[in-house]
Parts: sequence; structure tokens; C-alpha cells
Amino acid sequence: MARLDFPKDFVWGTATASYQIEGAYQEDGRGLSIWDTFSHTPGKVVNNDNGDVACDSYHRYEEDVALLKNLGVKAYRFSIAWPRIFPQGTGEVNEKGLDYYRRVVDALIAAGIEPCVTLYHWDLPQALQDKGGWANRDTIDAFVKYAEVVFKAFDGKIKQWITFNETWCVSFLSNYIGAHAPGNTDLQLAVDVAHNCMVAHGQAVKKFRELGVKGQIGTTHNLYWYEPYSTKPEDVAAAHRNRAYYNEWFMDPTFKGTYPPFMVDWFREKGVEVKIQPGDLETMSQPIDFIGINFYSGGFGRYKKGEGLFDCEEVQVGFDRTFMDWNVYPDGLYKVLSWVKEEYGDIPIYITENGACYEDELTADKRVHDVLRAEYYKKHFIQCHRVIESGVPLKGYFAWSLLDNFEWAEGYKKRFGIVYTNYETLERHPKDSYYFIQKVIADGGLDV
Repeated sequence: MARLDFPKDFVWGTATASYQIEGAYQEDGRGLSIWDTFSHTPGKVVNNDNGDVACDSYHRYEEDVALLKNLGVKAYRFSIAWPRIFPQGTGEVNEKGLDYYRRVVDALIAAGIEPCVTLYHWDLPQALQDKGGWANRDTIDAFVKYAEVVFKAFDGKIKQWITFNETWCVSFLSNYIGAHAPGNTDLQLAVDVAHNCMVAHGQAVKKFRELGVKGQIGTTHNLYWYEPYSTKPEDVAAAHRNRAYYNEWFMDPTFKGTYPPFMVDWFREKGVEVKIQPGDLETMSQPIDFIGINFYSGGFGRYKKGEGLFDCEEVQVGFDRTFMDWNVYPDGLYKVLSWVKEEYGDIPIYITENGACYEDELTADKRVHDVLRAEYYKKHFIQCHRVIESGVPLKGYFAWSLLDNFEWAEGYKKRFGIVYTNYETLERHPKDSYYFIQKVIADGGLDV
């Protein structure tokens, strides 16, 4: 049996998002978000579920902080709901919204847990969507103003900031595939949204620096690892396009101030142009202190004319699958993190999300024996250790998610939590995966 020890300063954490856990959607002056609108539109979410109550973390955050403390994490990643701070997206600040997050942050600090805050985890104020949302560049200015208010309110207390969570989801999943709010299906719109979000990220980083906020700032991209099924040039090219759709399209502007030319050409063939204004590329590539990476899956692709957006067909090669029907590909995590270092240099990396959805059953003694999820975490922790040993500057890992919660378009059917949420009583019950992670943190590593 081999022993894998993690660095003493490695940051273990877990993560959530505001709309998925808070509930209290009409309390204390909160405005409506695009997810309120989307989830209340019949047919958009499984079982027509919504986030009106979710895990009720708005009222139960102290219970959640106690779970975090017992888990032993050094940090907790959560997001601030823009509509709680600016109910209309702009205008008057809602102090009650800021007060809620002050209570959360103070409770975390008192428990010895560092708050890591995401400014935008998808709950755009509906009032801004009514004016074009992220396709309207005025939303960039509104975001920077919102960020400025939050930076000032928490300067010195929050030391790790993330501007955006998964810009691919904000843009392509939500505005081209249409699976998430606001539910559009327009490729040009999706490319416009992606670009404007990355400009907004850069502008927020500039504001952070101008204000002299103490701490670090970065962004989070969801990366996938697609490999060619064979060495045929057409398979290699097809798999690369599919991978770049998630990876290079967002990482290149963040670090190089450019878009990958082969992807620009591909989109142009589809009649889609990237609308770059003077100064945009410089803004998008503002130096950041770290990169957050959300990793869930990957796969193998080969060329097939007309298959999807990139003439790429995914080929199943025997992966285990989660309840989301996603490939379990731990080695893909090692490969994608190694690629980040090779392609973009020694930027500090945090895995800001990684986890798995499985069908969970609460036993009579209030336990959940989620063997597959615990095994999933173990396999990915091994790859984290490998990558650290290989010289990649991986600084921390945030498990997704602390709680079972509103899983976006999947509603409450799909559970990612290491803590089971009883949606009828709102009681929380730690799963076996929770205790597995607790032991890894306490021991500083694991035996394999």
C-alpha cells in the first residue's frame, strides 16, 4: 500500500452556489434573477422544480458552517447573488443583501474557514436580461459596479475572489444549446455573451487592482479533456475542436489575449463573428493571481461530418458513467492540469469544482452509503497528487458540492452533495463520502 501525502499548505474545501442552496427568493429585498424566470417557466426544469426554497441556506447557513467545520476544510467557496445586492441589477444597493453575506462571512471566519467568493454564478438580475443581458455591453458596466460594491464591503475579510463561474455555461450552454437560463439557441448570441463576460471579468480585475483590495483574484473555467479516437489527422482535428470549445476558447483570451485562430475560422464558416472592440483583448487578459478549474469529465472523439457543431462524434471506450451519464475519467484531470501548465505557464491552480452525481438512498439510521462517490473522489485525489508531484502548481481542491441542491435544469432529481438534503424537512445528513473526505483532510493524504 502506497502513502500519498499532500503539501501542508494544500487548501481543502468544498463549494456551493447561491441560487442552488439559498432559497428565500423574495426575502429582504432580493430581486428576481434569470433563474427565477427560467425555473418558473413550465417545461424548462425537470418536474418544474425551482430554487424558491432550495436548501434554505439563507436561514440555515449556521448549520452549514457547522458541517464545514466538522469536515475540517480550510476554505469554502460560495457565490454572492447579484439580485440580493442590486435587485434591479443597478441603482440602489440593498443593504439587507450585503448584511446576509456579512453574517455568512463572519460565521466562516469564526469557524476558522476562509471564504472564497464567486461574484457571478449564473443568477443575473432579470431586470438586466430584459435589456439584453450579457449580449448588451451595458451589463459589463453594471457588473463592475456590483463587483466594486462587494469588494469594498468585504475588503480584508474575503481574500480569494473569483469573477465568473464557467463562462462556457453562461454563454454556450445557456444561449446556444439553450439548456440553462435564459434558454436561447443562437450561436452568434452565445459567442457575443462569452466575449462580453470575459471583458467584464477583465474590467472587474482592473477595478480590484485600482481599489487595492487585499487578497487574490482569478476566474473559473470548466475544462474537459477530449482525446482523438485515433491518430488520423481528421480525428485529431475534430477532437481538438471539441476540446477547444471548452478550453482554449476561454483560456487563450484569459492568458494570451487572443482567440485560437482555427476556432475563429471555424465559427466564421458558420456565419459567426467575434465582435472585438478596441482594448477588449487587453482587458480580457488582465494578469490574474490564480485560475480556477472545474473538472468533471472528458472523452474520445473522432471525425464525423455533420456531427454536432464541430463534426466530432464521441466514442465510448468503456468508461464508467455517473448518474448524469458523464464519463468518469480521473486520468483526464491529470492530463488537463498538465496541459494548463504546459500551455499557460506556472499560474497557481485551484480545482474549484470536482464531484459526481449518483443515486443516493437515506437509510433508516440516517446514513447514505455512497460508495461510488467516495471512490470517485479517491481516484481524483490520486490524480491531484500525481500532478503536484509532477510540478504543476495545484494549490487546492474544492469538492462539488457540500449539499445536495437545486441542480439547475435537472431540478432536485440529481444529487452531487457530500451531505444529503431531505427536501421535505430540509434536514442535512452527511454521506459516507463526507466522512471519507474528512479523513483525508485530517490525515493530510490517503493510502492507495
